[in-house]
Amino acid sequence: MQTNLSDPHGCGECTQAPGTPVATSRILRSVRGRPTSDGAGVKLTRVIGGGELPDLDPFLLLDEFGTDKPEDYLAGFPDHPHRGFETVTYMLDGRMRHRDNHGNEGLLVPGSVQWMTAGRGLVHSEMPEQESGRMRGFQLWVNLPAREKMTAPRYQEFAPESIPLAHPADGITVKVIAGTVGSVRGPIEQPATDPLYLDITLAANVRWDYVLPDGHNAFAYAFEGAATIGENDDARALDTHELAVLGGGDRCVVTAGEGGARLLLIAGRPLRENVVRHGPFVMNTREQIMQAFVDYQEGRF
Repeated sequence: MQTNLSDPHGCGECTQAPGTPVATSRILRSVRGRPTSDGAGVKLTRVIGGGELPDLDPFLLLDEFGTDKPEDYLAGFPDHPHRGFETVTYMLDGRMRHRDNHGNEGLLVPGSVQWMTAGRGLVHSEMPEQESGRMRGFQLWVNLPAREKMTAPRYQEFAPESIPLAHPADGITVKVIAGTVGSVRGPIEQPATDPLYLDITLAANVRWDYVLPDGHNAFAYAFEGAATIGENDDARALDTHELAVLGGGDRCVVTAGEGGARLLLIAGRPLRENVVRHGPFVMNTREQIMQAFVDYQEGRF
């Protein structure tokens, strides 16, 4: 499906030249997450990183957690190591305290985001800062290129008020965590993968057209309500708690269902490098993984 719209999402800042056709993306495949547990027994749903979708370069894992049962999350994620990639924690509800072995500490509150670059290695914990109430959010793992796997660890952490909102049209609100929507730019910066991370809320039956970054791998994940992606004969439903791998074009057309929809739209530049992973370590060769274990056991993280 083609369109000649030069500004298909109405932002006034599309990179397409006037009259340039923009192919419409469609759902290549859809995936439902599988219940699992991690940390000290925290119950969650693994959407990327399981058997159905092991990865989507540069994305290695997507976990959704959401419960109002304290026994599902109180044990938290005690001290554990990471090397060679980035973790992105986006809190919707609840409070999570994080600490690491470099002396960093912070509190993630509802609406906040932490983008942690593990680099050459750190040991950290993520523990609930509450004993009751709802805990809900996402954790995404993003690969690092070989040249940056041994970089110094760092954090990009933003409170809710530091993450801007875009309102492209009536009935559309977009929380811009990374990337741009019109003139609104998210605070996260990562040149290696040039990520897009949007939290989109659509009123009932509202449609939004958005041009994805050229050459990026992209997916959408509906976590409230339902929507369709694509248009005409290529339109397919995206149900609640379902992930859609997108492809075929850069113009993403999303239309909310009767009850409205809230979804993540995430994209990143693929690295196209060899990936060798074992638990919390993601490197390019088996020898590097073995070295990571040695370094961790000898206290060099």
